[in-house]
Amino acid sequence: MLANPTLRHGGRAYPLSSPSAPLFLSSPWRTSLLIASSRVCPFPPFSRSFSSFPSLGWKRRRSRVGGSLESVPCEVGGSADDGAGTVSNKVSVEIPFGNRRILVETGHIGRQASASVTVTDGETILYCSVCLSDVPSEPSDFFPLTVNYQERLSAAGRTSGGFFKREGRAKDHEVLACRLIDRPLRPTMPKGFYYETQILSWVFSYDGIHSPDCLAVTAAGIAVALSEVPNTKIIAGVRIGLVGQKFLVNPTTKEMEESELDLIIAGTDSAILMIEGYCNFLTEERLLEAVEIGQVAIREICYEVESLVKKCGKRKLVEAIKLPPIELYRHVEDISGHDLVKALQIKNKIPRRKALLAIEENVLTILTEEGYVSKEETTGGVEVSEDVYEEEDEDEVIVVDGEVDEGDVHIKPISRKPVPLLFSEVDVKLVFKEVTSKFLRKRIVEGGKRSDGRSPSEIRPINSQCRLLPRAHGSALFTRGETQSLAVVTLGDKQMAQRIDNLVDTEELKRFYLQYSFPPSCVGEVRRMGAPSRREIGHGILAERALEPILPSEEQFPYTIRVESTITESNGSSSMASVCGGCLALLDAGVPIKNSVAGIAMGMVLDTKEFGGDGTPLILSDISGSEDASGDMDLKVAGDENGITAFQMDIKVGGITLPVMQQALVEARDGRKHVLAEMMKSSPSPSKQLSKYAPLIHVMKVRPDKVNIIIGSGGKKVKSIIEETGVEAIDTQDDGLIKITAKDSSSLEKSKAIIANLTMVPTVGDIYRNCEIKSIAPYGAFVEIAPGREGLCHISELSSTWLAKAEDVVNVGDRVDVKLIEINEKGQLRLSRRALLPDGDLDTSGKQKTSNSIKENIPPRDDLVKIAAKKPLRKDETGQIVDQGENSEKNITVPLKEATSTQGKLSDKSKEKAIKKLARPVRDGQLVNKQKKSIDKAVSVVPSKGIVNGEVKTG
Repeated sequence: MLANPTLRHGGRAYPLSSPSAPLFLSSPWRTSLLIASSRVCPFPPFSRSFSSFPSLGWKRRRSRVGGSLESVPCEVGGSADDGAGTVSNKVSVEIPFGNRRILVETGHIGRQASASVTVTDGETILYCSVCLSDVPSEPSDFFPLTVNYQERLSAAGRTSGGFFKREGRAKDHEVLACRLIDRPLRPTMPKGFYYETQILSWVFSYDGIHSPDCLAVTAAGIAVALSEVPNTKIIAGVRIGLVGQKFLVNPTTKEMEESELDLIIAGTDSAILMIEGYCNFLTEERLLEAVEIGQVAIREICYEVESLVKKCGKRKLVEAIKLPPIELYRHVEDISGHDLVKALQIKNKIPRRKALLAIEENVLTILTEEGYVSKEETTGGVEVSEDVYEEEDEDEVIVVDGEVDEGDVHIKPISRKPVPLLFSEVDVKLVFKEVTSKFLRKRIVEGGKRSDGRSPSEIRPINSQCRLLPRAHGSALFTRGETQSLAVVTLGDKQMAQRIDNLVDTEELKRFYLQYSFPPSCVGEVRRMGAPSRREIGHGILAERALEPILPSEEQFPYTIRVESTITESNGSSSMASVCGGCLALLDAGVPIKNSVAGIAMGMVLDTKEFGGDGTPLILSDISGSEDASGDMDLKVAGDENGITAFQMDIKVGGITLPVMQQALVEARDGRKHVLAEMMKSSPSPSKQLSKYAPLIHVMKVRPDKVNIIIGSGGKKVKSIIEETGVEAIDTQDDGLIKITAKDSSSLEKSKAIIANLTMVPTVGDIYRNCEIKSIAPYGAFVEIAPGREGLCHISELSSTWLAKAEDVVNVGDRVDVKLIEINEKGQLRLSRRALLPDGDLDTSGKQKTSNSIKENIPPRDDLVKIAAKKPLRKDETGQIVDQGENSEKNITVPLKEATSTQGKLSDKSKEKAIKKLARPVRDGQLVNKQKKSIDKAVSVVPSKGIVNGEVKTG
């Protein structure tokens, strides 16, 4: 066993197990840990070094309890507190979670953390751990809490589709989950606890049914309750949905797709701490019903967690809480009280802030001159101690019994001296801020006047302007008091949409998003500019959800909409100013929104016993920055006159009840009506039509099986259409929806015509006039029957006679009439020109006529014989052709040259030439039957009689 460690104080040594050991809650002196001389350490190599104690099973805990160093003994090999090297002591419990139960397990994973739990809902598993730093951080008015939430894609059996496969910076939805965990936990943390606390949450498994974000709130509340963090209450969170007028507690992801409400509520067994969500113009009464149902579910969870904490929870570090001395409050109030009353009456933010800073400096100066302020971190208590001042001197080498003892800590008594009453500079600043807040609250509760002179329900002056930026698609400047937002709307196509890749929404494209920016200049400060903060992301999502229900559907307005809200001035309620400015900018951009919406921030100040009251809440409308910081509630509500679209509430006290929340929502509705009326007075007013600089988007619906025709092989066809017409983009979807984006109407109309012709449904038997020959191949000609739509006219369908090559009849650029005779299984078109020609009809040039005009203007050749007999001719007894009236064919005469008419019959040379014209050989050198018959007929009708009046009769 180890030697019993002792604490030496005032010249006396106390074993840690002794009940008489001092607590040192107000002592300014440092203490040192020694090995009692009466016991011998069985490990000599380690007995000389103070740094060896942790390796032997000692756990040290440093705290700011009067500057002491607390040492807790434990057995070698560890204990349940140590985690490592111990046998797993797994504890499992099932907790109600809406209409089902979740499994909570602790003690088997993450045993070195202060507390860790795994929570299982279906097949969704979430791990959460809580850890504390060994030493406290600098005192501040902000609890040092850090929350990180991460969704591992491996939880759903996936890997990131990007170049980097490892999860990196938190995505927007993960930042929102971090805020959901942080906001309800912070009000339960005590003041004066400065140990940095970190909460880590990972999604290890996701089943696609049970959402992990709300589960993370409950998991974090359980982990903190089991840890050493001295929180005051157990918290839990649930999600409420509304499907078919029925509220659902913790609905599945499929049910949430049909829900008109997405409410996440967190609280304790008796009060509400945080709500956030969005809905589709839900009334205040229905929202309160949802909150009440959620509160009941939270109460059941908290009761079960309380039983788990009693079973395996750790002792809370209540003794680590360090508050400023009470006497300091009295000193600060005495010095600054009169000046604070005057400063808080200044209406403008910057002058009031400068006045408060001057008062703070004056308080520090006076207390320093009087000897009450020390810039040292360690401060004393109220009494004067005459104990021996003890000092650590680790570097001094002391010889004991002839041996050099180098590593131990030694105590060297110095002298007895009184300890002055000292306050640290940090404590003075903290107390001054609390005193300022107290005076502000007192002014509101007792006098009914706020810092800027308004009454509790009064709203600051509102001014709005539209059409500020000439090249922007839509713009608006919304000003409410000293808070100002410049909202800009940009319209685009699908390429401008925001891509989301997470566990719940797999590669979803957002066609509407709002980006909120809070530069340091808006509050007159100088800070480093970088990536958007968590606050900026959270405020942007809140304003985005407030505006989303008023947007038209994609079928009505096929644009992707981006709204930018840049806060140019800020004195509270900047997120709600983004809602108002964004709504005006949407109107200015010509977006056909359903309704106009506005947002307002509500506050609350409790009339506590400090002011002689009974805790009655006083609701404030349109709170400023100082009222947000000093007040007890921040409730943001957005919507129109009839319903709510988005809401968010944070509480700085132990929680609020439903009646208080109901009062705040009713007053928020009255405030929204006032803001909406002021927004409609905008000068200049919104244009309500598309900007001339906005792109034109046309939506076409085609058959899904025609989409591939538009795309073409490897996208060649759609690229050629873009290059040919000059449009910006053509977006195709599998369901047949086509979006064309263009800068001008002429290019848009061209692309529309091409796509319409490409996707038309041709029918066998259709005739297409005046079609252009686009190209010629050895086997036929390709004819464009419509822009971008071609068909093949085989060489056998170009003419009613045999052709050696297509160029004998047509050339590229010629225009012909064709008929659709076949559509094959690939959708390819087969055309025919021959089907529209008179059978055997040849023009006098020897080429068939085109649909427009004769291709060649060549004088007729008299030495050719043209056959036009359509019916068999009847001869008389002498062999002469007789006239049959209407049903008989007239004799056809062909004029001949004089050279051939001198002998009264055709010459052999002319006869041979005529036969060759009609009997052109095919590719294989043989004649087809039809051609043979034509030749035989031609030879049989060659005249054998003499010339009569210069003409030859043929039968």
